[in-house]
Amino acid sequence: MDWLWNLLDPTWWLTILGAFATVGVLAIIFAETGLLLGFFLPGDSLLVAAGIFSSAAVAQGMGITPLSLPVLLIGTPLCAIAGAQLGHFLGARFGRRLFDKPDSRLFKREHVLRAEEFFEKFGPAKAVVLARFVPIVRTFMNPVAGVLEMPAKRFLVWNIVGGVVWTEGLILLGNALGREVDPKQIDKYILPGVFLIVLISIIPIIVEVIKKRRGDKVAAVPSGKHRVTNGRH
Repeated sequence: MDWLWNLLDPTWWLTILGAFATVGVLAIIFAETGLLLGFFLPGDSLLVAAGIFSSAAVAQGMGITPLSLPVLLIGTPLCAIAGAQLGHFLGARFGRRLFDKPDSRLFKREHVLRAEEFFEKFGPAKAVVLARFVPIVRTFMNPVAGVLEMPAKRFLVWNIVGGVVWTEGLILLGNALGREVDPKQIDKYILPGVFLIVLISIIPIIVEVIKKRRGDKVAAVPSGKHRVTNGRH
């Protein structure tokens, strides 16, 4: 299973890409958000790692070619937005036929169902933005939004919001981390840093779930029932 761990390890990707690491990050972000088979690629962790290794001192200490921060800040949101638009287009164009395939190692129907539940739970706008911070869901959300007939213009607006917040936020946090820690000890901070950032990123989703459940409980109370006090209605 070493090959699977490598695919999920952002430092492996950056090391193997070498001098083309910056371009590689852009390509991976596009593939993860625009191609159904890209769901297994690292997203959050790759953005954080890219931000960390945009620091020349850190990158050289790990034997990785420094990534260009300006290119990352401009290119990653563009690739994330373009990839998501492609996913939405494919969903709108081909409908459920896009998902009409048997389960395999790289495709599970449960991924599609999870994205649909996410879409129904939060509504189109919130779902498109919040899905950016949820692995797998962010890949399948875009074609699912197309299948469920979310208008292309409305999808584009929230796609831009989500794409910019997701990419810029994680890259800048990674860059700040890379500038603050000792380059010789950066390997000790990568995984904890990524975990913390991913945890922070899902807090809005947890809040929305709690609010939704409270709203459902209120709605479940029969409207005809009233509180009785001292025997009076």
